[in-house]
Amino acid sequence: MTGLSSSDIVWMFASIGLLLAVARGLGECAHRLNQPMVLGELLAGILLGPTVLGTLSPQWTAVLFPLDGPLAVVMEGLTTLAIALFLVVAGMEVNLSTVWQQGKAAAIVGVAGMLFPFVIGFSTAYSFPRLSGASEGAEPFLFALFFATALSISALPVIAKTLMDLRLYRSDLGMVLVAAAVLNDIIGWIIFALVLSLAGQSHGHGLPFVYTVCLTLGFAAVMLTAGRWLIHRVLPWVQAHTTWPGGVAGFALALAMFGAAITQWIGVHAIFGAFLVGVAVGDSSHLRERTRAIISEFVSFIFAPLFFASIGLRVNFVQHFDVVLVLLVLVIATIGKVIGCGLGGRLASMPSREAWALGFGMNARGAMEIILGLLALKVGLIREPMFVALVVMALATSMMSGPMMQKLLRLSRPRRLKDFLVGKAFIPALVATEREAVVRELAEALSAAIGVPKEPVVQAVLARERLMPTGVGNGLAVPHTRVAGLTTPAVGIGLSVRGVDFDAPDGDPAQIVFMIFSPLHDNSLQLHILTDIARTFGSAEFRERVLQATSHTQLLALLKTGGD
Repeated sequence: MTGLSSSDIVWMFASIGLLLAVARGLGECAHRLNQPMVLGELLAGILLGPTVLGTLSPQWTAVLFPLDGPLAVVMEGLTTLAIALFLVVAGMEVNLSTVWQQGKAAAIVGVAGMLFPFVIGFSTAYSFPRLSGASEGAEPFLFALFFATALSISALPVIAKTLMDLRLYRSDLGMVLVAAAVLNDIIGWIIFALVLSLAGQSHGHGLPFVYTVCLTLGFAAVMLTAGRWLIHRVLPWVQAHTTWPGGVAGFALALAMFGAAITQWIGVHAIFGAFLVGVAVGDSSHLRERTRAIISEFVSFIFAPLFFASIGLRVNFVQHFDVVLVLLVLVIATIGKVIGCGLGGRLASMPSREAWALGFGMNARGAMEIILGLLALKVGLIREPMFVALVVMALATSMMSGPMMQKLLRLSRPRRLKDFLVGKAFIPALVATEREAVVRELAEALSAAIGVPKEPVVQAVLARERLMPTGVGNGLAVPHTRVAGLTTPAVGIGLSVRGVDFDAPDGDPAQIVFMIFSPLHDNSLQLHILTDIARTFGSAEFRERVLQATSHTQLLALLKTGGD
C-alpha cells in the first residue's frame, strides 16, 4: 500500500501552514483597506505560485506546491473539500422565504438580471469563441452556454456581506436584492451543473446525459421541497439531543457531504449537492443565527482562504493576462447585469435610485465567478487567459458594488434617527420579555402615538419578524414595517435592561429595540435610519448611557450630544 512518506508529511504540513498563514494575513490586510478578503487570499496564491515565487525560485515552488505526486493529490483533495464547504455556507445564506415574500419585485429583477447578461454573453461567445477565451477543442455551443451562465450568476455571499457592511441587509431594498440573488444562484447553478455534465461526461459515473439531467433536476427539486421540509422537522430533535452548537453543525456538514457525494455520482459536481443541502438547512427557521455564524466562520476563516489561495498556484496571472479579454468580460458582465436588474427594478415600480442601486448590488460576482471559472478550466472549456479575466471581473465587480450602491442611495442631506423619533412611543422599561410580545407592545404604542389602526400594523410587523429576525447584534433590534398613508417615517424605542432574544448573529439579547414605521414607497429614508442606528449605537459605552435614560427628553439629549 502506497502512502505519504515522512518527508511528504513534513512538506504537507509546511505547505498548508504557509498557504494558510499568508492567505489569512493578506486577507486581513484587504479587510483593513475595506476590500473583499478574497482579494488578499487570491494574492497569497499569486505570490506563492508560478506568478511570483515560481519565477523567482522555481525549485521552492516545486517542493512546496508540486503539480503531481502525493502532495498534489493531498492538496487537490483538501481544496475540493474546501470548495464544497464554501458552497454549503453560500447555500445557507439563501432564504427561500424571501423569494415568496418579495414575490413580483424579486421575480422581475431576478429574471431580468439573469436574462440580459445571458443573452449578451451567449451571443458574444457563440459568434466569437476564440476572442472570448474558448479553449481550442471546446464545442462552441457549450462554451457559449458556460460564458452566458458565468456572466449571469451573482455572488449571494458577497451581496449579503455588502448589504451588511452598508447596514442595508434587513431593509426592504436589501430583501428584494437578496431574493433576486437567490433566484439567480439557484437557476445559474442548475444550468452550470448541466454544462459541466455535458463538458465532462466521462468524469462522472458514466450515466447517459438525459439521465444526468433528470437526476440533477430531480435532486434539486427534492432537496428544495421534501428535503427542506424534513430537515426543518428534524432540526429541533438534533438541537434537543446534542450539544450546542456542535451537534447541529455536525449534522448540517454531514448532510452536505452526502449531498456532494450524490451529485458527484450523478455526474455534475460535488459542490452542487453541497450548495443545495446548504439551502435546505439554512432555510429552516429552527437554525439559530449563532449556529449559522459559527459554521460560516469555521469555513470562511480556515477552508475558504486555503481554496482561494490555491487558485493562484494553478495559473501564472502575468503570463496569461489578456487586456482585451479582461475588458471585454468586465464590460459585458457589468452592462448586462446593471441594465437588466435596473430595468427589472423599474418594471417592478421601484424608484429610479433604488432600481439602479439594485443593478450594481446584483453585479457583485465574487467567489462564485472564480469557482465557475476554475471548474470550467479543469474540464477544458476555457483557456488560462479566460480564467484570469473571470477572476479579475469577479474582483472588480465585487469592489465596485458597495461604493456604487452607497453613491446612488445617498440623499443630498443625510437624515438622522432623531428626526423621526416619536416621544410618546419611547418606553424606558419594556414590560414584555418575549420577542413577539415586545414587538406588539412597541407597535401598539407607536400606532397610538401617530394615529394609525393598531392591529393591521401589529400583524404586519409580526409577519416580517417571523420571516426574518431583526436582531442586528450589539444588543440592538430593528423590527419594522411599511404603513399605508404615512408621508414620513416614525420611530419608537423600547429599553430592556434584562434583554430580549431577537435571534441576533452574535447571540446577544436585544436591550434597545427600535420600532420603525416607514412610507410605502420610500426605501431611502428607511435605509438612512438603519445606517444612523448602526453608526450612533456602535459604542458599548453609548448604549449603556441610553439604557439609563428615563424620558424621551433624556434620550434626545443623548442622541444630539453622544451620537454626533
